[in-house]
Amino acid sequence: MRRASFLALPLLVVLVVSLGAAAAPQQPEAKASSVILRLTQPGLLDEVAYAAAAAPPTVDQVLPGYSYPGDGSLIRIGSATQRVAAQPGESSSAVAGSGGLAVSLFGGEITMDSFTVRASVAAGVVSASGSVAGSSITGLTVLGQLITPAANVVVPLADWGSLEILGSNVESTQKPLHSATAAVTAIRVKLLSEHAGLAAGSMIELGSVSASATAAPPATTPPPSVGPATPVPLKPVVPAGAPKEPGASIPGAPPELVRAAPAVSAQLTSGGYVFPAFGPVSFGDTFGAYRGDVPGGWHHGEDIFAPLGTPLLAVANGTVFSVGWNEIGGWRLWLRDDVGNEFYYAHLSAYSPLAVNGRRVKAGDVLGFMGKTGDAEFSPVHLHFEIHPVGLLARGYDGAVAPYPFLTAWRRAQDVSFDAGRVYLPTDGPAATRNVAPPAAAVLLEADDISSTSGLVPGSLESTMSGRPPRSQAPGDR
Repeated sequence: MRRASFLALPLLVVLVVSLGAAAAPQQPEAKASSVILRLTQPGLLDEVAYAAAAAPPTVDQVLPGYSYPGDGSLIRIGSATQRVAAQPGESSSAVAGSGGLAVSLFGGEITMDSFTVRASVAAGVVSASGSVAGSSITGLTVLGQLITPAANVVVPLADWGSLEILGSNVESTQKPLHSATAAVTAIRVKLLSEHAGLAAGSMIELGSVSASATAAPPATTPPPSVGPATPVPLKPVVPAGAPKEPGASIPGAPPELVRAAPAVSAQLTSGGYVFPAFGPVSFGDTFGAYRGDVPGGWHHGEDIFAPLGTPLLAVANGTVFSVGWNEIGGWRLWLRDDVGNEFYYAHLSAYSPLAVNGRRVKAGDVLGFMGKTGDAEFSPVHLHFEIHPVGLLARGYDGAVAPYPFLTAWRRAQDVSFDAGRVYLPTDGPAATRNVAPPAAAVLLEADDISSTSGLVPGSLESTMSGRPPRSQAPGDR
């Protein structure tokens, strides 16, 4: 049994991840929900709610502003967003999120610039995981005072109410069945006495998200009884020395995510490498940029943008490993080429039949399809792609090089050497401003001091550089 507490989330959050406890097999389920605003009043059966969502089917929408009552004297929200999605199966997953801009309560007594609450969960036959990473509140002002959101905080509202900011905890107990549940709330206002026309006991809740994923064990057929079974050794899911990526992971690609691979033809470099996405794409150079949900807080790869379902290609001949779900990378896989360099593909929407642990693939083979899973569920569709050269594997997950020069070269069917001293970053991230690639060097061949030479004297600079005496100064020269 493990128990952990997280007290540094800048919002009101409740997260519980539990594994197992039912005696009978359960059907796969992957719920999701949302609700941006909920107002409850004592003695009234109906709630006043702005938006609400459930999944499936997937909901992804931007909502117009909202006022209650019509003049907005009690509640006003400039705009809001919602996204919920769920996929049941042997590997169940669900994501939910709500956001709002320009929030005002009680005629400006409580305001927020924005709030975002997100939850993602996944469960398989081995384990379950959940995350509320990416949730935040900005510009929270209470009765004219700017409040820094923190866990387990209750802010008094004069003598008429309180504003709650809750904490989070994670509990897990290994059992045969698995489930993951996350519940997230931005702020909750409770009235202790009548205020602004609301009776004592009324409650206003902004944000709120729910996610649940329960995976049933895979169906198995007992083998015929033919004597003692001979154990069959399994291929390792992760090769020795491979980087340990951050975030909880669940191995395996569920059958419902495996799709037939289209026939594609990609141009290889002379060294046998190919660009990792097929068709029109766009990408920048964001390696080392801030990322709050990975060790060191920096971007370990490059994001390649293309339409949903774009085929993703093996960049080299090699072996596939670590196929499955990761709470940060979503559906992801790794590829190790024949000389030991490793490549990370994240946020996939589906896999090809070749995405099997231990499977040998050739450069240009379709491994999967571009998506926005994991912590990218609220981002544009893209592939997060990393390069971990064999010479840097001793640095673990931080042994990554900037993919941009390689992607640019592979796009033109050209090669770039992995030992060319490309920039990579230390474990304490870009904030330390210490790139640790081999430093640029120069050899001083010759130096001349011209600091005492006057540029107003004809021939003086020439004399200094050549070592010859200066010309005689002509009468009248200044």
